[in-house]
Amino acid sequence: MTATALYTDLSGYYDLMCADIDYREQSEQVRRLHQLFGNGGNEYLDLACGTGPHIRHFIDFGYSASGVDINQPMLDIARLRCPAARFFQQDMSVLQVESPLDLISCFLYSIHYNQSIAQLKACIKNVHAALAPGGIFCFNSVSKNLIDNRPGIKRNLKQGDSEFCFQSNWYYPGDGEHQQLQLCIEKTTHGQTETWRDQHPMVALDFQQMQQLLEPYFDVHIFEHNYRTILPWNQLSGNAIFLGIKK
Repeated sequence: MTATALYTDLSGYYDLMCADIDYREQSEQVRRLHQLFGNGGNEYLDLACGTGPHIRHFIDFGYSASGVDINQPMLDIARLRCPAARFFQQDMSVLQVESPLDLISCFLYSIHYNQSIAQLKACIKNVHAALAPGGIFCFNSVSKNLIDNRPGIKRNLKQGDSEFCFQSNWYYPGDGEHQQLQLCIEKTTHGQTETWRDQHPMVALDFQQMQQLLEPYFDVHIFEHNYRTILPWNQLSGNAIFLGIKK
């Protein structure tokens, strides 16, 4: 499987693979943070929006919503899910918008799809330019120093006549600015099994580096990776929610 097959050729399986994600809980947490730290506006953009499940909730919250993704088949599904939203095919590192936004999110560690520090810097700069005064940038991140390279837990699901097995994990080789999101999909139908594997290149950095990249543009807050309550990052966990308020 190529590095983008999951998001193009296999886009119809993406929602099934993510069936255990509580999109509403994640969306509600970011909305709460926006209410606490934001400028009161309701113009919202989701970076790397995929098939649009987070956007669906923000529309229900009353936001004027839009989404950006690099993969057109994912956007095609998102448009069906969220006909009231606007969608654009773009690489987030070269983000351009037509009018200022009040909230930009990037869920599911997708900020790491910027595949180098240089691309991530460009993404942060362009997000800053896209935000209105006092606008918010919110995303989650993983620290390269605390990645567990072991294979992830397998999850089995059934759809129609087929049984699926999904597995994913981070892999960091121990140095440098590159890590991988490793994915495996097995589909078994009437005893015949197909297997797809993806090793998607992503940027690797620690939280100090991330904060340093953000600080020229944002007042930065780092929270525990907990979508049920708002707690400051404990300086120990390898996953965190970053919130930037535009300077």
